Amino acid sequence: MTAYAVVNPATGETLAEYPTFTDVEVEGALARAAAGFAAWSATPPAERAALVSRAAELLRERQRELGEIIVREMGKPIGAAAGEADFSADILQFYADNAEAITADRPIEILGDGSAVIRPTPLGALLGIMPWNFPYYQVARFAGPNLINGNVILLKHAPQCPESAEALQAIFDDAGFPEGVYQNVRLSNEQAAAVIADPRVAGVSLTGSERAGAAVAEVAGRHLKKVALELGGSDPFLVLAADDLDRVVADAVVARVDNSGQACNAGKRFIVVDALYDAFAEKFVAAMAEQQPGDPAADGNPRVGPLSSLAAAERLEEQVSRAIAQGATPLLQGERDGAWFPPHVLADVTPEMDAYREELFGPVAVLYRVKDEAEAIALANDTPFGLGSYVYTTDPAQAERVADAIQAGMVYVNIVAADSPELPFGGIRRSGTSRELGLLAADEFVNKKLIRIGA
Repeated sequence: MTAYAVVNPATGETLAEYPTFTDVEVEGALARAAAGFAAWSATPPAERAALVSRAAELLRERQRELGEIIVREMGKPIGAAAGEADFSADILQFYADNAEAITADRPIEILGDGSAVIRPTPLGALLGIMPWNFPYYQVARFAGPNLINGNVILLKHAPQCPESAEALQAIFDDAGFPEGVYQNVRLSNEQAAAVIADPRVAGVSLTGSERAGAAVAEVAGRHLKKVALELGGSDPFLVLAADDLDRVVADAVVARVDNSGQACNAGKRFIVVDALYDAFAEKFVAAMAEQQPGDPAADGNPRVGPLSSLAAAERLEEQVSRAIAQGATPLLQGERDGAWFPPHVLADVTPEMDAYREELFGPVAVLYRVKDEAEAIALANDTPFGLGSYVYTTDPAQAERVADAIQAGMVYVNIVAADSPELPFGGIRRSGTSRELGLLAADEFVNKKLIRIGA
């Protein structure tokens, strides 16, 4: 059976199967990418931007249909699914609107006579390897800046997202992109490695697991290819001071269960100072208990649906069971039913337990009690990851101090769910090596060419 299939996690039913590309089809895609790059890189940036803007319009026009697709593929509740398509349109439009700034020469003040500029120029064909948890958003933030720069895209989506991948291909086709500029490719892992190695491919971007990132980076390094990685996270959520604890708890719940808890930058470790811990824990457990999974296709818009697959739910169940066996205290738990996984809250997790350093990808929160700010920072930084983080305090000086001390790519103070097209996204350590979104993303896959002219 092909690896590319739509399996509805709510029912376990296989709804559609799509064939993996043959080697002949892969070669055809590479040849079209090479030919497409020659023309696309010579296309004026304003014309590229017009097509990216048209793709954004189509995403918005089709957002309900697009949302229904990913409800079937990975169980995202329909309101969030349609909203993801709309946000993806915002991302593409951001890059279209900033095409001139992205592609313009950047003058350098030189010490001698004459002039110098940095001129960003495209690298060529790029392979994007995308995950299942945000099937449109992940593609938009990779494709948007790179299409504006004049690169061309080969997009390998997650095997459980072939229908949304085809829907995105239709959008770029219908927007009028030339042949070879954006191509959906259904590759096996072996074919993906061969594509990375191919001299017609200039780089690869992966969003996914540490294991996948390490495998892709190894192949890219062996062939001296530029690689960008956005991997996992176990983001800390620090509660240091509060004048409205109910609002902090409400934000904490959103941080943990948005996308059914399946987000790399979700708040996963809730670190609360002793003076607030008991009250926070009581309110948080009660609020998490209210977030029971609901029908993702229903317009009532539950925040939690089924997990993306039976395998994902079984993996999370094993992690939670192992944590409890090792001594963690369950403050809230429930029974898995297929891919349906109810919210859990754990406490008393110690450094000796696997869960202390694992990423729990689903609606499972871990609570930690700390005595003060210094202990909160130390615990927040005691992780192999370094993606995002959240700090809640009423003291602006403390907010500045703690944000500076946290070792992560992003710090959000007194706010959650604040991603925006202009804000760079990425981490450090085992969370990745690059930045997506914002203008920084446009510098990941360009030749920053120096042009120095004498007097």
